[in-house]
Amino acid sequence: MSIATAVAPYLPYLRRFARALTGSQESGDAYVVAVLEALIADPSSFEASMNPRTALYAAFIRVWDSVDLNHSTDSSNPGDLRASDRRLDALTPKPRQAFLLVAVEGFSTSEAARVLGVTERDVKTLIDVAGSEIANQIAADVLIIEDEPLIAMDLESLVTDVGHRVVAVARTHTEAIEAVHRHKPGLVLADIQLADGSSGLEAVNEILETVVVPVVFITAYPERLLTGDKPEPVFLITKPFQPETVKAIVSQALFFDSRARRAGQEAA
Repeated sequence: MSIATAVAPYLPYLRRFARALTGSQESGDAYVVAVLEALIADPSSFEASMNPRTALYAAFIRVWDSVDLNHSTDSSNPGDLRASDRRLDALTPKPRQAFLLVAVEGFSTSEAARVLGVTERDVKTLIDVAGSEIANQIAADVLIIEDEPLIAMDLESLVTDVGHRVVAVARTHTEAIEAVHRHKPGLVLADIQLADGSSGLEAVNEILETVVVPVVFITAYPERLLTGDKPEPVFLITKPFQPETVKAIVSQALFFDSRARRAGQEAA
């Protein structure tokens, strides 16, 4: 089996991981392209002793760790990574990498250790550090856009358990727009398909025309939104979701939002 055939089923999920690490569709997808180019240039770098999924993510981390902030890039190439995106450990420290691999991507701690090139004990320590970091994160006001009452209740319970506040639950496009204007949330959790037949994506796009707020999308079919062919969500939770997945993605979205706000304040 060729490397391309072996890794193809896992590329949408690698895009999810890369976007969560960088906080950007553009940057995340560019890193995935860089990984594929590295494997084409040197097929021997693909660890045949690992299962294809683990080997693909391990190749990604090697590219991630190899990028030098001071290395010049040709800005005329749209696939190049911007200098501001290149301090990867500063953007997403190792504990968060380990936490995302296990909580979002579903790797076991032993598999995550192979991906990161550390021991299993190291991974457990990193995850503990990430958990402490999440517990200390500043609380946010959260708007949930979800038409299924039980799912909305689960999400509300999960986000309040980690210290955030749910200010409203909207079931339709119209309710979502009204809730944003009324409550000015610090985070939006949005289902893709709403009760009135409208799209959660459309509702969020309208919201983002007037306010700047991090958004996490919830969908049963993440691969449909991870093609890299058009503007797509950065942060995705897959239905049915696990509690740790929600905590990881919500934390990562707020992590990048807080960094952006600090950068804006420093620039001002």
